[in-house]
Amino acid sequence: MNALENLLIIAGISLDIFAAMECQGSLVAKIDKKQLGKLCVLIAAWQMAALFVGSYLSGLLYRNTITHNEKVTGFVIAAIFFCLGVRLVAKAIKNERIVEHCEQKLGWKQLLAIAAVTSIYTLLTGIAFGFLGTNLLVMLLMIAGLTIAVVVTGIYTGYHLGFEHKTKAYIAGAILLWIAGIDVIVRHILR
Repeated sequence: MNALENLLIIAGISLDIFAAMECQGSLVAKIDKKQLGKLCVLIAAWQMAALFVGSYLSGLLYRNTITHNEKVTGFVIAAIFFCLGVRLVAKAIKNERIVEHCEQKLGWKQLLAIAAVTSIYTLLTGIAFGFLGTNLLVMLLMIAGLTIAVVVTGIYTGYHLGFEHKTKAYIAGAILLWIAGIDVIVRHILR
């Protein structure tokens, strides 16, 4: 896969983080830039760790299973992307309402829970990237940069506009992941 395709996949999973940060940004009375910087580092490091572990696990799976068939591997990768997209659409349809109340600072316990949940999907994406044989260092740098961008953008979007754009972020993320799944099908299964 080329860099643009990899960026689309990472953008797709990062839009889930954007939506979560948008919700958090809609609750704060004032954005503390120092706290926002710590949040960016925490979530980016967590996402990088999940991607790394996923890539490592794909190496173990590849060595220890019958996934040496490129078509089977392509099917597994496409299924991962399609399932992640379906999960984002389900979240958009569910459209959980947020009890709006003003908080002085971001709630770290809730942010850690968000980071943990989103990292599960990043781990699955790391497995897919590992099967695709992508350059891990490039992927780690891409996910760190994009995670920082979506955390900052999400917090400020929520702060200024509220959390109403989260469903659009979920749908956009699902579309990007489905495009990636179709690309994998075309490249690895249909050829």
